[in-house]
Amino acid sequence: MLSFFGRILGRKQTAEKTDPMKKFLIVGLGNIGPKYENTRHNIGFKILDELAREKEVAFETQKLGDVASFKYKGRTFVLLKPSTYMNLSGKAVNYWMQKEKIALENLLVVTDDLNLPFGTLRLKTKGSDGGHNGLKDIQTQLNTTKYNRFRFGISDEFSKGSQVNYVLGEWDDDEEKKLPERLKTSAELIQSFGTAGVSNTMNTFNGK
Repeated sequence: MLSFFGRILGRKQTAEKTDPMKKFLIVGLGNIGPKYENTRHNIGFKILDELAREKEVAFETQKLGDVASFKYKGRTFVLLKPSTYMNLSGKAVNYWMQKEKIALENLLVVTDDLNLPFGTLRLKTKGSDGGHNGLKDIQTQLNTTKYNRFRFGISDEFSKGSQVNYVLGEWDDDEEKKLPERLKTSAELIQSFGTAGVSNTMNTFNGK
């Protein structure tokens, strides 16, 4: 009897070793420094800050970025805010994917999108960089456009020639009022990505 249960336990332990807990790298794009903290271009940082706050974990400064992690429903989420500035985001993404041994399909990049109305959420499994320098560098470093990205709409309410000032500008009063709910829903989307899968998450959250 004991040997029977011993064999069962042994098989269970072997299965645990050969089937490790799924791990996901969630990268929020932004620029480091106080002057960028509350700008539209830093929504990736802001969403990860919200998720870390909800999970009661703190970011620690490590190589090429600030990193935090938590476990949820059998998955490990590694949160990364690159310290390389936006244009070199790919360097940090590539490093942490290798360090944490995270598969490409378990990568999610969180970024702002001028082509979506404010607060619109859109998860995609591939696509162009759309002129976004952070995505452009990630594409170069990973040598593929087939990686998951979560785009948060910041709208295009700016006059001709003022795009840079707009994306590096701070949220207006109306946006500030709506942000808390949008951040909470964004955090839910990220957790769904890791637990329910990308297809189910797109069906549930895209356009929400």
